Amino acid sequence: MNTPALWRIVLADDHVVVRAGLRSLLAADPRCNVVGEAGRLDELSAVARRQHPDLIVLDISFGPRNALDRIPGLLADVPAPRIVVLTMHDDVAFARSAFAHGVHGYVVKEAAADELIRAVETVMSGGTYLHPELGARLARAEQGPHEQLTGREREVLLALARGHTNAEVAQQLLVSLRTVETYRASLRNRLGVATRADMVQVATRLGLL
Repeated sequence: MNTPALWRIVLADDHVVVRAGLRSLLAADPRCNVVGEAGRLDELSAVARRQHPDLIVLDISFGPRNALDRIPGLLADVPAPRIVVLTMHDDVAFARSAFAHGVHGYVVKEAAADELIRAVETVMSGGTYLHPELGARLARAEQGPHEQLTGREREVLLALARGHTNAEVAQQLLVSLRTVETYRASLRNRLGVATRADMVQVATRLGLL
C-alpha cells in the first residue's frame, strides 16, 4: 500500500527546464506532491489561490522582476504556505532580505540535489533552513568587531590590558615595537579602546581576563 503524499507543492521559476528538473527531483520523495507550477509572478498568485499548497519553492528572479515583494501576499493566504527560496544568488544580503520578507528556507541552485530535500523536510517540520555556507558567512557578517579579533590581536589586547607597555608587549610576543604599535592603533580604531580601562573592559568581556 502506497503512503499518501504529505506535502502539496507549487514550483515557481521562470525557466521550464528548471521546473521540470525540480518536479523530477521531488517526485522521487513519496512525501512530495507537486500540484502546480508557475513561470510568471502574476501566474504564481493565481496558482497558489487555486491549489492551496503547503509549500512554494520559489526563485527570487523572474527576469528583471524580484519575487520577494510577492511573499507577504502569498503568506496572507489561510492556511499560509511555507516558502523555500531556490536561487542562483549566493549572497548574504539576498538571504537576509529573503528571511526578512518571511521565507522559511534559502537554498542556492548550485547545491547538491539532496540539499533541497533536506530544506523541504526541515521547513515542513516547522523549522527554517539556510544553505550551510551562506549560514556560516551570515554568522561571520553578524559578528561584532570583538568576535572578529585575530589570535594575535587578542594577545596584544590582553597584554596591554594587564598594564604592559608597547615595548614590553613586543618583547613578550617576539615582534617589533612598530608591530605592536600597529596592533594597538587597529584595536583603537576597531574597538574604540584608547585607555587601559577600555582595554580591561573589552578583555574581560571576551573572557581574556
